[in-house]
Amino acid sequence: MIQVNYRQIDSVTVVDVAGRITLGDGSTLLRDTIRELLDKGEKRILLNLGEVNYIDSSGLGELVSAFTQVRKQGGDLKLLNLTRKVRDLLQITKLYTVFDVRDSEVAAIAAFDPEIDSDAAPSPGM
Repeated sequence: MIQVNYRQIDSVTVVDVAGRITLGDGSTLLRDTIRELLDKGEKRILLNLGEVNYIDSSGLGELVSAFTQVRKQGGDLKLLNLTRKVRDLLQITKLYTVFDVRDSEVAAIAAFDPEIDSDAAPSPGM
């Protein structure tokens, strides 16, 4: 079973996902949520996967599909709080290099604005 809720922080929509992203209801709910957000004009999406305990190949496909859909509409999708299992799976499948993965919600939200992204830009005066 999967649960998906979303909330707004500044111009970023944080999608909190819990449970299993698998063939069937899991991947369908995620797909529908991303489509709904894009239809509303939300193009900065942060998927919080901290409560996701399992992803199958269908779920991985859904993450890639979501990433592609958001990018096609000129948006950006980042991943947050990967569990060890999910992180390992993304590394094995080489998808870890496709996604922008963050461990801190504050850093992830800042990363949507490169000029204030503390991980990517040197601080002023350097």
